[in-house]
Amino acid sequence: MTHEKNNLNFRQSNDAEQIDLIEVLLQIWRAKWIVAFFIAFTLVIAGVYLTFAKEKWTSVAVISSPDAGQIANYTSAMSVLSNDDNFDIGDIQQRVIGRFNSAFSALAETLSNQAIPENLTINTAVQGQPLPLKVTYQATTAKEAQRKLAEYIERIDQLIAKELVDDLKINTKSRTENLVESLSTQEKVAQEQKDLRIKQIEQALAVAKEAEVHSPQVQQTENVSQDTLFLLGSAALQSMIKNESSRPLVFSDDYYKTRQNLLDLQTIVVQPKSIHSYRYVMKPSLPIHRDSPRKALTLALALILGAIIGSGFVLMRNALRNYQPKA
Repeated sequence: MTHEKNNLNFRQSNDAEQIDLIEVLLQIWRAKWIVAFFIAFTLVIAGVYLTFAKEKWTSVAVISSPDAGQIANYTSAMSVLSNDDNFDIGDIQQRVIGRFNSAFSALAETLSNQAIPENLTINTAVQGQPLPLKVTYQATTAKEAQRKLAEYIERIDQLIAKELVDDLKINTKSRTENLVESLSTQEKVAQEQKDLRIKQIEQALAVAKEAEVHSPQVQQTENVSQDTLFLLGSAALQSMIKNESSRPLVFSDDYYKTRQNLLDLQTIVVQPKSIHSYRYVMKPSLPIHRDSPRKALTLALALILGAIIGSGFVLMRNALRNYQPKA
């Protein structure tokens, strides 16, 4: 008997502590005007927020490595500079777009650290692939986002073009100095060879005079060596000295190749405006939908929040009214 009584008391205690869902709904329904007031209040706050909140629009562009024609002048200059007709254009394209990516990332970091930050980003458009690149810019209006994104892309393009031309000028100057020095060395060696040849003939002439050899003593000059050069006779040797002094310097084929390369370098003229470091896959877009604030989502959240706050207020008020302290 005592056990059954304890079970009955336990069930009554549990029933008292359980929440009657229907009763809760009825309480909320009976106080629906209060709930509606809270919903209206949150909707008003949401409306004020939508009216005064700063809008955010994002323009998107997709770029890739430049075409061969966009860097044709630079590629030709590099081919001349390296003296290689089979210069790898693909390697230049990859290096140019790589410099663009680095410079654009640096600009994005600089803009984000300003007193009034600007949201500029660059990332890969396809996961796992280095190209193409997706660039975005966020502004308070759609046209402003599109204009600024195009402006920043153009700014980096001009910067990269100027850097490439400056690097080309430095390399051209260094290469020119090396070629001029090489030509000077080869000319000096050729002059020394000529002077040595004249001294050898003069020495042979002195021997011929001392030996009183006036006319050639050999039939074939191909077999005459330095030691037997005097056998040509003093008359022939004097003529050789005279002609050798006025004879131009003799150079190897490498000398003329070096001169040709130097002349080619002097014709290099590359303007920054003839170089582009990127190619548009998709030009900066004019956004249609703003990122924030989102009207439908904001109003829906305000409606839900108002209903939750209003219902909570009603239930709390009723709970306090019906509260009876235990004896």
